[in-house]
Amino acid sequence: MASGNFNDLLAFITVARARSFTKAAAQLGVSQSALSHTIRGLETRLGIRLLARTTRSVSPTEAGERLLLTVAPRLDEIEAELASLSELGDKPAGQIRITSAEHAADSVLWPRLPKFLQDYPDIKVEISIDYGMTDIVAQRYHAGVRLGDQVEKDMVAVRIGPDLRVLVVGSPAYFANRPPPKTPQELSAHNCINLRLPTHDSFLAWEFENQGQVLRAHVQGQLAFNMGSPILRAALAGCGLAYLPEDMVRTHIDSGHLVSVLAEWCQPFPGYHLYFPTRRQTSPAFKLFVDALRHSL
Repeated sequence: MASGNFNDLLAFITVARARSFTKAAAQLGVSQSALSHTIRGLETRLGIRLLARTTRSVSPTEAGERLLLTVAPRLDEIEAELASLSELGDKPAGQIRITSAEHAADSVLWPRLPKFLQDYPDIKVEISIDYGMTDIVAQRYHAGVRLGDQVEKDMVAVRIGPDLRVLVVGSPAYFANRPPPKTPQELSAHNCINLRLPTHDSFLAWEFENQGQVLRAHVQGQLAFNMGSPILRAALAGCGLAYLPEDMVRTHIDSGHLVSVLAEWCQPFPGYHLYFPTRRQTSPAFKLFVDALRHSL
């Protein structure tokens, strides 16, 4: 390149990571036509094609993949250092991007966010709801939220929530014409409401444990959703059995609108953890965010 332009490189990296001009343009806050023009200009100056485009997909060429692997980490480091410098003033400042499942955002993140935002008005927090196993480094998130046993070994994990328990529930109307299941195996005779997981394009397996016996049930039913809140609404409407965190359904059980079954098979397990790469610990704003979320046993 005759003259370096980090904005051009940032545009390329965003498209290459998103594999989509539409998504990349939305992230950068520019039009698709302007973004496409920027990428063409970069390719012209370098004299090589960086992205392979079809009507349905965008992917890096061999040269583009090499540029992504070598340049992207350096730009990430520059961005992180600039963010750290901006936080050396009198007030902590900066942006924190988090990816989280819906339940974790509702039950763990949101209850602590209002006070944190009030205490640190110059810190911005963005939360993306996603049930997929997101690559937080590739997608440029500062951290993600997962259950303790799902965190990768090369990540720092900080516990931010108590133990969890997931229950199987159905409405009295649903059980009016059918007996409740006595064992997980009997779920095969029931209309179960599934949760679709985007990462492997599969349904969530219902996990059970009783006196050392561990079972994973792949249930079937008429309804499936990609978030927990519509599953709860469907269960309350008598559309089938749901597999949901206890704190989502407890008030409905106590009021008699839902009935819990297989309770002895539903054991507590380690709750949510905030996970992030080691280098993210250098940001003062992020340190404050982690401390605000940290769970005390």
